[in-house]
Amino acid sequence: MTPPEFIFMLTRHDRTVENAVDLVETAREAGVRHIGFKDIGLPFTALQTLANAIRGAGAKTYLEVVSLDRDSELRSIRAGIALGVDYLLGGTHVDDALRLLEGTKIWYYPFPGRVSGHPSILEGTKTEIIRSAVDLASRPGVHGLDLLAYRFEGNVPDLIRRVCAAVPNKPVIVAGSLDRAERIRATASAGAAGFTVGTALLDGTFPASPALAQQIGYVQTIIRQF
Repeated sequence: MTPPEFIFMLTRHDRTVENAVDLVETAREAGVRHIGFKDIGLPFTALQTLANAIRGAGAKTYLEVVSLDRDSELRSIRAGIALGVDYLLGGTHVDDALRLLEGTKIWYYPFPGRVSGHPSILEGTKTEIIRSAVDLASRPGVHGLDLLAYRFEGNVPDLIRRVCAAVPNKPVIVAGSLDRAERIRATASAGAAGFTVGTALLDGTFPASPALAQQIGYVQTIIRQF
């Protein structure tokens, strides 16, 4: 089994933290090569500085869109284009996003299913979410999916497994509330290509020293088991 990519999100409760740029060096020293942030929490100029710091650390940049309405989402996508991020995660206005992203080198992973609220919740039945995933994955310009699996009420490992099986040619990243080892293991076992962790690391939730480097190391130890 190929281990999933670990994406460190510089976020707490779906907002980029104020000291995000100060945490990049710790992540680099820990060997993290995938670092993301949200479009909410910092002004654009601070996001520019942050994106440059992540690139300077030799990591791929991820912007996850959690805007609640179309206009805000499109502003966020334009910001991602201006920032030159490597990956754009999330968002639900896919047709509009694809028009904006055409001609860029950004890899686009929208949310399947119905997403609402902030922090975001994944709504709908498994069947509806899988149907949405298949539809999105079939569109040119959609490179993968950003699944808010642990924001879904139900059998989450089964949901991840079924979504991954339904879109075998498109990688699935699992985002949101991966705040314990068993959830990370279940995500990896279900076939996800990657997963994001933010709040849990910054809050020292994992059973290791609360220092960020040790929290990251704990997650990396889990990944090495696959």
